[in-house]
Amino acid sequence: MLCRLGGRGLRQLSALQLGAWGPQRAPTPAGGTKRSALPLRAVGSVSAVSPGGAGGWYEALATSAPVRGAEELLLGAHTATGLPWWGSILLTTLALRGSVTLPLAAYQHYILAKVENLQPEIKNIARHLNQEVAVRANQLGWSKRVARLTYLKNMRRLVSELYVRDNCHPFKATVLVWIQLPMWIFMSVALRNFSTGAAHAQGFSVQEQLATGGVLWFPDLTALDSTWILPVSLGVINLLIVEIFALQKIGMSRFQTYMTYFLRAVSVLMIPVAATVPSSIVLYWLCSSFMGLSQNLLLRSPRFRQLCRIPLTKGDSDTPYKDLFAAFYSKFISRK
Repeated sequence: MLCRLGGRGLRQLSALQLGAWGPQRAPTPAGGTKRSALPLRAVGSVSAVSPGGAGGWYEALATSAPVRGAEELLLGAHTATGLPWWGSILLTTLALRGSVTLPLAAYQHYILAKVENLQPEIKNIARHLNQEVAVRANQLGWSKRVARLTYLKNMRRLVSELYVRDNCHPFKATVLVWIQLPMWIFMSVALRNFSTGAAHAQGFSVQEQLATGGVLWFPDLTALDSTWILPVSLGVINLLIVEIFALQKIGMSRFQTYMTYFLRAVSVLMIPVAATVPSSIVLYWLCSSFMGLSQNLLLRSPRFRQLCRIPLTKGDSDTPYKDLFAAFYSKFISRK
């Protein structure tokens, strides 16, 4: 027997519902004079428009309200904590990833778990629906094309009703991407604005503060990392994220396989890209990716998933980290 929804959908089919388908900014103001020093909190947007008002899409992005908000967030964190700029970037990244993307990632897993648990019910409905369509096609003399279209239309409707019933439409799982990607872009552009030097704070430009705000082998956050340690580390962490995703998927579809290869290529491509931008931006990218890796591992924990009320699924394991290590060892180390 089908669930109540499936039975209702098939009764509608019996009533012949089936037939009803029928370049960088200028660092000085317009006058060409040097800007006066301002208190840090009084600094507005550091992305002043060039004298001619030109600049194209990037200039519009660099001077947009979200980027100004990111600048203010970074300046506020730097002022409130008194940390050097590398510490302020690290702390801000941890705060954003922990307070914004971690809850959204948990919500994404919650939705995907509910969708996964619906799959047996969906398969059951599909089997009975296929039988009903075959009966109606024989009775009414439908062609194979008409029968196929009728099946697809009603299957979409019934599955949509299931998603509504359990409040788990897969599109809701994409909210993480729509928030995380713009945030990543706005923070990156804000740091680039700082690194080009257009604002003054406490008698020193933000660019000058970044130039002495680094640590270890990258003391100058406005310069490129000539050692390539930051870019390579970024690429390695991104590849780890992709491989963890691939290892937890058994029997990936062709689309998932292609996406895995694409993400691997992007991870490798990010290495030379990161080598061409200021170290402040690469440091943010590295911190963000490290937090992403940590969140992916955390969301595999049965206790944390239970804390987030993520439903149990057939594929859940009581020893996820042990299984992950075994899969990694089997794929990359023990190859026989």
